[in-house]
Amino acid sequence: MEWSLAELYESFESDKWKADLQSFKDALEAASRFAKENFGNFDDPIKKAEEFLHLYVRAITLEQTLGSFAHLTLAVDVLNETAAKASDVIEELATGLTEPVAAFERFIADLPDFDALISGSEVLRAHAFVLGEIREQSKYLLSPAEESAIAKMAATGSSAWEKLRDQLTATLPVELEENGEKKTVPLSVARNLAHSPSAETRKNAYTDELSAYEKIDKSVSFCLNSIKGEVLSVCKLRGYASPLEMTLLHARMDRPTLDALLGSMERFLPVFRKFLRHKARLLGYDGGLKFYDLFAPISENNQKYSFEEASKYVLEVFGNFSADLRDFANTAFTRRWIDVYPRDGKTGGAFCSSIHPIKESRFMLNFGGNWNDVTTLAHELGHGYHSHCLREQLLLNSSYSMPIAETASTFCETLVLRDALGKAADSARAAILNFDITDTTQIIVDIYSRYLFETEIFRSRAEGSLSVGELKDAMLSAQKTAYGDGLDHEYLHSYMWVNKSHYYYASHNFYNFPYAYGLLFAKGLYAKYLREGAAFAEEYAKILESTGTRDLADVAAMAGIDVRSVDFWDSSLKIVETEVDEFLEI
Repeated sequence: MEWSLAELYESFESDKWKADLQSFKDALEAASRFAKENFGNFDDPIKKAEEFLHLYVRAITLEQTLGSFAHLTLAVDVLNETAAKASDVIEELATGLTEPVAAFERFIADLPDFDALISGSEVLRAHAFVLGEIREQSKYLLSPAEESAIAKMAATGSSAWEKLRDQLTATLPVELEENGEKKTVPLSVARNLAHSPSAETRKNAYTDELSAYEKIDKSVSFCLNSIKGEVLSVCKLRGYASPLEMTLLHARMDRPTLDALLGSMERFLPVFRKFLRHKARLLGYDGGLKFYDLFAPISENNQKYSFEEASKYVLEVFGNFSADLRDFANTAFTRRWIDVYPRDGKTGGAFCSSIHPIKESRFMLNFGGNWNDVTTLAHELGHGYHSHCLREQLLLNSSYSMPIAETASTFCETLVLRDALGKAADSARAAILNFDITDTTQIIVDIYSRYLFETEIFRSRAEGSLSVGELKDAMLSAQKTAYGDGLDHEYLHSYMWVNKSHYYYASHNFYNFPYAYGLLFAKGLYAKYLREGAAFAEEYAKILESTGTRDLADVAAMAGIDVRSVDFWDSSLKIVETEVDEFLEI
């Protein structure tokens, strides 16, 4: 039940690793030399652009292959010193690409006749979207030397702080009291107890988790302050109005789309608060739900699933939608692409890591046997299927933006949920609806709180570092605003800024609203599937295949959706409101 990385390398001592590492160094040197020798003038621009793209793709192919092996090894063994050193080496070497790439981007941005460049080359036409983005965003581009300096500083700055935070949380012991006994467990195991049918276990796990964070909160707050401070400095240097503006540009998303999305989320918050208060009553008390009961089951008939059972069920549901989706998932199971269970030294949560150079993905889970673990499995496989649909695209055309990244995953999760609801009796249906709406509450309400929190942190960090107390207060304020009377304000989670890794990605700020975008866009696609039936599967795959070479509005238009319209987002949230009403009636 542990993933195989042998398709990348046997070890850090293997001949292949050593050869690729040397090839990476050679590729970096070749790209740097070419840029210095050729981008001082616009002579023979087509040949120069083609040759540099070849060198660049060679370098990032090796970077992705080497970096994936180091990152994936470290994800399940955070104390692996060899992997940590290798990760640092790859990251430091990769900064050598920054200066030649910046020179190339400046060359493309300043070309007097860009259209002639594209029309005169098949290679450049194939990369027209990426090259067009370079020109559009060129006003934020600094000099090659400045870009190189920023990248090198980030390797020992924001990236290092992110790794420290990961290590602190992955190795944090939680002194847990369960059934009258005290024991020490990893943080990921303690957090899984939020799904326990025992109210006492949930409460104790919540209390003990909060206590555990006190051991690392000052260190993690330093990580967060350092990362956000770096982001603000880089934004100012580049000329962005704010980190949010930078995020939207990189997300291929405009402000009207974000405003429409957030506006709909705000309007429907009362629906989720009604659900939370009703769930509190089902658990035996009035008022807002206690934070430790957010994931509580509401039925004693809470089925546990082995990983084998979960895998079999997901394959069945996927097959009902698409043979291609089912076959992809089956490949992931049979070829050991999945690391399944929590263990000491393994990071918490779940993720999919797509490795385009070998046309494969790897999936990290912390499988606990609950229904939400089944839907998480489907979710992560959806990420992998997205990359599977892009596998024949050129490497530079295979990168999609954050909001669309959460669409395929949520669509697969929806397939599983709707299938389960269709087969369930009323008692089981209530339990599944509880899981489903609880998950949606996280993606709409909690995500909204995270957006508010990150907005406030950037505002406050511009004036100076924030203390642990100030970070906790900001988190509590965001939770109160988003959850309102849906939660009991005596039982909130002031340390969610420690727990959520997304706050620590200097290159992916505001990694919160993309989840809401993905959920609601996926519901729109699912509604289209219900209207069109099996024929939609092929259209769906084509939509995913296009995501590396279109902005969000154009991708949505392929499905007949206008993401700048509040009507679309409202229509998706009304689907959720119907589910909430059904839950309240059961």
